Amino acid sequence: MRRETPIKTAKPFGSWPSDISAELITRAAPGLNFLQSAGERILWVESRPWEAGRNVIMCREADGSIRDLFAAPFSHHSKVHEYGGIAYAVEGDQLYFVNAADQQIYRLALNSTESPQPITACGPWRFADLVVDTQHQRLIAVCEHHSDNQEPANYLAAISLSDAESDIEKLVSGADFYAYPRISPNGQKLSWIEWYHPNMPWDATHLFTADLSDTGSLGNRTQVAGADNNQAIFQPQWSPDNQLYFVSDKNDWWNIYRLDGDNATPILEMEAEFATPLWQFGMSCYDFIDHQTIGCLYTQNGTWHCGLINTASGQLTTVECPYSSMQAMVCHQRAMYMVAGAAALPSELVEVSEAIDGRVQVKPIYSPATLTLDTANFSQPQSILFASGDTQVHAFYYPPTHPKYCGLDSEKPPLIALCHGGPTGATDSSLNLKLQYWTSRGFAVVDINYRGSTGFGRSYRQALTGAWGIADVEDTQQAIRALSEQGKIDPKRCLIRGGSAGGYTVLSALTFTDSFQAGASLYGIGDLETLAKDTHKFESCYMDSLIGPYPERRDIYLQRSPLHHAEGLNCPVIFLQGLEDKVVPPNQAEMMVELLKEKGIKVAHITFPDEGHGFRKAANIIRAMESELAFYRDVFDLADEA
Repeated sequence: MRRETPIKTAKPFGSWPSDISAELITRAAPGLNFLQSAGERILWVESRPWEAGRNVIMCREADGSIRDLFAAPFSHHSKVHEYGGIAYAVEGDQLYFVNAADQQIYRLALNSTESPQPITACGPWRFADLVVDTQHQRLIAVCEHHSDNQEPANYLAAISLSDAESDIEKLVSGADFYAYPRISPNGQKLSWIEWYHPNMPWDATHLFTADLSDTGSLGNRTQVAGADNNQAIFQPQWSPDNQLYFVSDKNDWWNIYRLDGDNATPILEMEAEFATPLWQFGMSCYDFIDHQTIGCLYTQNGTWHCGLINTASGQLTTVECPYSSMQAMVCHQRAMYMVAGAAALPSELVEVSEAIDGRVQVKPIYSPATLTLDTANFSQPQSILFASGDTQVHAFYYPPTHPKYCGLDSEKPPLIALCHGGPTGATDSSLNLKLQYWTSRGFAVVDINYRGSTGFGRSYRQALTGAWGIADVEDTQQAIRALSEQGKIDPKRCLIRGGSAGGYTVLSALTFTDSFQAGASLYGIGDLETLAKDTHKFESCYMDSLIGPYPERRDIYLQRSPLHHAEGLNCPVIFLQGLEDKVVPPNQAEMMVELLKEKGIKVAHITFPDEGHGFRKAANIIRAMESELAFYRDVFDLADEA
């Protein structure tokens, strides 16, 4: 029997009722990241907006049982670089982790009911990327030391586990930044990457090794890759047989290399990326199943894949799986584990292993999502390419989608253009409920991997060098043009939204073009000069490549700052801003709001006293999304859903 297509009710685009509420978003799909294997255990971090943004370290035991390792008020989070990342390590039955509230390192016995206990004192230190040095009874970690009125000092630190007061010793210092301290399996070598202002870790990094003595001191410190200052090295990792591997983009694409004596040779060369930009510590795209087999994740054309690499032959075998987004790879007992999701599937913890019959099996082992909506509620991404400047730009288009409603025949849908943050970053096609919040209400969405995005090679990533505020803005314009020419959107009802660096693209597009009728800036940038003078260490020289060195090129900073070109900004804008933001300080939004008020232009300014760079608490996420929706509907005179 043929299934009849349900008859849908026609209702103006942008006014459809939706089951995807802001509250549902905060509860339905917790964030998962930062996997580690330890003995018989797999561990990861789960982010919970409904617990005031608390990050819980979770554990899967050998018997398959899953549990939280600590209760509130403890929360895993490091403030190093402000963005943090992995900040826990396990040795035997001992867990060491950085607690969000005080940035101290705590110890927790996994087989005990006792509460975590601090092993460092409160002070000017922050820690990340913890590694247990068993031989010398210490932790090795990235340390960020803060002092009044000075730029924080970064170094590799050794933190004693045997001393009552856990002395903090400088192990490696001198560079501006450090990441990935890793000890070889035989305990004889330490490796790490470091880099210097004005480079970001995706511009130029240096890979070092040093000998570890019996006393724990370092000798024979040697730079083994990155001497040309023109390659970005990612995730150095020791193989089980003590060979050093790492990812490099020296040949334009982030591929995996092996250090053979004094030479670094690629395991395989392909136009794919086995890395992501190092915004957070501990990011992982590969691991060793054994000394000659690597489990890996790689991205091509905006889609992630899982594979196996034979290190001797360089042969890559792709693993077929139903996911388009994958991250946080770790191998454990000849199986691969990762966080993966798809267009209609929230992220889950996935195991990839060899079945008894020799076939590779892919199965979820932990699915925290409580989402029960039919997939008919979800808009399916359409990968699109369009010309902009002298290149082809990548994006995903999401048509308005609802199981019960359709638009009126007399209109085309309004469009929301999404600008991801970074700007060195990327969007993918995995299920994003915050995006589906819009499509399920009758908005079309285009999610743009503008020039400068990652996943398309070093050349594409560097296409934004000196061109921030120009190339990214042009790409958003051309996305609208392409979709309008295809008859998919109403070009007179185009919105643009973005956070952080994406917020700068938003304000630039609204100021310097007439392509959009309104926009939303979430903790975005309106005055580049003010930001150059007032931001955190990690990004303090970021704009040297994106714009030009400051103050030498102050003229460009003024030219590209929306704040200084008020004559061009003539449409409504909503600003959403955390008042504890150290990355993009609140004054950025405040200055823009005052400018618009003086011009008599519709403006909304929603602040969150208890949020930093990004919104993590459920109540704040709900308020932000509902306020933004109400703003758009008011701008376009759309009826509230009923």
